[in-house]
Amino acid sequence: MTLRFETRESDSPWIDTVWTCTSDQVTEMTSVAGVCWGLVFWEREGRAYAAITGPETGAGSAPVPEGATFVGIEFAVGTSLRTLPVPALVGGGVDLPDVTHRSFPLDGMRWERPAADDAEALVERLIRAGTILRDPLVTEVRRGHPTDMSARTVERRFRAATGLTQGAVRQIERARTAAALLAAGTPIPDVVFELDYFDAPHLAVALRRYIGRTALQLREGAGGAIALDLGQRVTS
Repeated sequence: MTLRFETRESDSPWIDTVWTCTSDQVTEMTSVAGVCWGLVFWEREGRAYAAITGPETGAGSAPVPEGATFVGIEFAVGTSLRTLPVPALVGGGVDLPDVTHRSFPLDGMRWERPAADDAEALVERLIRAGTILRDPLVTEVRRGHPTDMSARTVERRFRAATGLTQGAVRQIERARTAAALLAAGTPIPDVVFELDYFDAPHLAVALRRYIGRTALQLREGAGGAIALDLGQRVTS
């Protein structure tokens, strides 16, 4: 019983990652914290589906349609849908109606369903139509560039655009990086040092909260199916 994730980065500044997934006799997985909203498309038993997904502030469990194949687009932090603010998506999502194998509805229009290699082309069309927007302040803050706004104003704009505080984004991204390093075999002390955790117990708390795994489980690929590309096949 397996859940195979494959993730690639994108050249588009509007996209964080593009991912594919295939489930084989898996009915439940560990969902992990994430800072991005996304579009996900899947097929199962001859039917097509699509949904908008939101950022997640902690790990949990989620059902998996058995025998389904997925394509997902995770959008860069600071982007949003014109008709649906990201804060409204945190911890949830929206299933899209009237999805076919060829198209899906979004923002009052129908769009061609993408394959993994077509993600950038779809996003470019969404940008040109004004369906996807971006707050440039968030991009500048993420790059460490100074602004002439007060810290309170920056934090308010950041949270309005992302649904999360800057601190929450940093903690989630750090825990996801730690999970990937541990799964690749990096020793715990090295992960603690590299990612500036206070100590191993501090790392352990972050992993439980945001990833839903212990360091040992990540090292051994144990604990069941997980919604995270760890560069390995995770068995349930």
